[in-house]
Amino acid sequence: MARTLQPPSPRRRRSNIPTALAAGTTALALAGGGLALLAGGASAAVGNLVANGGFESGDLTGWSCSGTASVVSSPVRSGSYALQATPGGSDTANCQQTISVLPNTSYTLSGWVQGPYVYLGASGTGGTDPSTWSSQSGWNQLSTSFTTGAGTNTVTVYVHGWYGQSAYGADDITLTGPAGTSSPTPAPSASPSSSPSSSPSSSPSSTPSSSPSGSPSGSPSSSPSGSPSPTGPVNPPSGGLPAHVLTGYWQNFDNGATVQRLRDVQSAYDIIAVSFADATSTPGAISFTLDPALAAKLGGYTDADFRADIAAKHAAGKRVVLSIGGQNGTIVVNNAAAAANFADSAYTLIRNYGFDGVDIDLENGVDPVYLAQALHTLQSKVGSGFVLTMAPETIGMYSTSGAYFQLALNTKDILTVVNTQFYNSGGMNGCDGKVYNQGTVDFITSQVCTHIQGGLRPDQVGIGVPASGKAAGGGYINSTMVDNALDCLANGTHCGSFVPPAKWPTIRGAMTWSTNWDAANGNDFSTNVGAHVHAMP
Repeated sequence: MARTLQPPSPRRRRSNIPTALAAGTTALALAGGGLALLAGGASAAVGNLVANGGFESGDLTGWSCSGTASVVSSPVRSGSYALQATPGGSDTANCQQTISVLPNTSYTLSGWVQGPYVYLGASGTGGTDPSTWSSQSGWNQLSTSFTTGAGTNTVTVYVHGWYGQSAYGADDITLTGPAGTSSPTPAPSASPSSSPSSSPSSSPSSTPSSSPSGSPSGSPSSSPSGSPSPTGPVNPPSGGLPAHVLTGYWQNFDNGATVQRLRDVQSAYDIIAVSFADATSTPGAISFTLDPALAAKLGGYTDADFRADIAAKHAAGKRVVLSIGGQNGTIVVNNAAAAANFADSAYTLIRNYGFDGVDIDLENGVDPVYLAQALHTLQSKVGSGFVLTMAPETIGMYSTSGAYFQLALNTKDILTVVNTQFYNSGGMNGCDGKVYNQGTVDFITSQVCTHIQGGLRPDQVGIGVPASGKAAGGGYINSTMVDNALDCLANGTHCGSFVPPAKWPTIRGAMTWSTNWDAANGNDFSTNVGAHVHAMP
């Protein structure tokens, strides 16, 4: 988010992004109707390392599966048996096994699959973890490759479906390359009728509204521990928030928008992000001070007034978080010491002011490992009411391999909502591989599709837009278009040319920069989008 009027933000306006991506910047390539993640060089074709990859043992020996998974005699791709698994509302029906490999070595992972949204991939590779997917009724082959890291001795290969979708099949799964020397513990066979480990508050529609016209760049995530896509999402504490929320940033500075006391923030906002915390001379540590110039313009807005306003917002059922970063904010958390400093200083501010949590809006780079460590430490200090929001730039959430996307996935267990800034972005590829321009419903919905297919739950994803044409350098859409984007994502109505491959009725809501620019624009966003968000079932 910018502190200046109509920020140029050249780093965020990249009209050449699709060209760069097409040239291989993100190492994504369309192959065989699916999107394969390319990594490393050619594999050393020594042999298949997957145990019971064709499921010819007649059971799940060698595999560990979640949800409802079994070996069937029909349909099969070859031989007598194949895997058939049915995802649930809280489970992807993930089947995996850990395999011994050699460091610094190329491998090729391949398998035959059928059914909606079948994913094949590997985690713990020590490099870029590969994943590919398809959605076809007939048997089709998925293939991807990777190179192990210098200290990698085992990898976990997996196949799974997607939440709430129909059963999928898998057969003849192979990992080709030289065998390792370690002896990983064999995966236990899972009961064919094992049940999901947890249940979310709601699940996506079991019937996609349409088939994707291409293949998304998003892929299932790996958790911080190195396990592949979660077998049952853990719902983070809600912090007392409604199912659908409106988020707005309150400016602790004057940049030409309407100046506000915190008490003046429009009542439609459920989450108010105070912008911004400041860096200190201690690495990773943050501080916060009311802007003296703003206080003077407001006729003497004191620290005590501000604290009282936070308490009043709490009394009204709102949540107030401290936003970290902004366009000009450079707070670096890239080692254990900085992570500890961040957590300690943020906790002090939370206790002093009554903040409910933090918002991560770092636009000058993030370390997904140590910042995630800091946020988990902070959450453990605050407790179950902790609210964690994020507002990455669009490019930061373009691919699961991006640092910001990794941060979101690494904190998924405590994450409230990611409101990506769908502006100052230029044109970008959507999850169907087509290019969409900012300032359109298609741009927003196709990017949200990438986020959800990349591993975030729909209730953790929101829409971030400017409150007026003056609030950003480009990408403004009016409130009607925001409402249309929400409808498209939630129930498949009011879409543009892009129609998401599924309905996500639990989509979390919308965010705007800022409550001040909203006020300057006649409160259009809070009045119209706020009413729409709060009316969503």
